[in-house]
Amino acid sequence: MSSEFNQSLKIAASGLKVQTGRMRVIAENIANADSTARTAGQDPYRRKVPTFVSKFDKELGAATVQMGRVQKDQSDFKRRYEPGHPAADGDGYVKYPNVETLVESVDMREAQRSYEANLNIVTATRRMISRTIDILKA
Repeated sequence: MSSEFNQSLKIAASGLKVQTGRMRVIAENIANADSTARTAGQDPYRRKVPTFVSKFDKELGAATVQMGRVQKDQSDFKRRYEPGHPAADGDGYVKYPNVETLVESVDMREAQRSYEANLNIVTATRRMISRTIDILKA
């Protein structure tokens, strides 16, 4: 019986860890959404995209999830006409990051919900362990 509890806790813990990493990447994207290069010709911050890897854990006999490589989004940068900006090119355009704050906000909310779901599994499992111990004591 305890192996099932242990399995549940480890699987949920891997989910918590992955969602924490995902939220960290999203927060970095949001923090840099309006940053520009310091000088003309340089690229601004490029949006990062977390990836996930499913890994079979032989000890658990179950698949867990891990954070994969954080990749850079290769979509085009936004351009705004700001001729007085230090990072403006010869035509007066400044490159801004390829970060859409609305998309990042939705991703953050989804990551938070996944984190909460895994946390609920941990809480429920701990409650079941506690009840099992109470029953065994009686």
